[in-house]
Amino acid sequence: MTSPEFTTPNLKRRMACWVYEGMLLFGVVFISGYLFSTLSQTRHALDNRHALQAFLFLIFGIYFVWFWSKGQTLAMKTWHIRVVDVQGHAISQQRALGRYVLSWIWILPPLALVWSMGLNGGETSLFFLGWVVLWALASRLQSDGQFWHDVWAGTRLVHSQPMSR
Repeated sequence: MTSPEFTTPNLKRRMACWVYEGMLLFGVVFISGYLFSTLSQTRHALDNRHALQAFLFLIFGIYFVWFWSKGQTLAMKTWHIRVVDVQGHAISQQRALGRYVLSWIWILPPLALVWSMGLNGGETSLFFLGWVVLWALASRLQSDGQFWHDVWAGTRLVHSQPMSR
């Protein structure tokens, strides 16, 4: 798979897409949080926080599964990245769901350690940043440079040619 349409985008571009995706998700969180607090009549930020977290997990799942099964999120489209299966075909919603669950490896290990060690805000931020850097660099251990959760999910991130105008 060395043809141009199957080349893995470089790590810098994938991480720029990752950061941009996080900025776009801010809007998704804002609207979803507003909807949740309105429907649940939540008056204080700490009320129903576990239910809100579960709701956001579900909303993120719907967001990513929907867009990945179509090939790209808005951030991926901006950075000319597409998610495909190992044969280069569009992924099913089931495979996208598996990728979504596995992608939480970016968050859950440091979250579990931060919680168990009772770290403060600055230490937590530094710990998360360190984990993200290590996890991203671990993709260099793959022969084709894919993230580990993509390998486990049977997906790949590939370069996507922009649409001609």
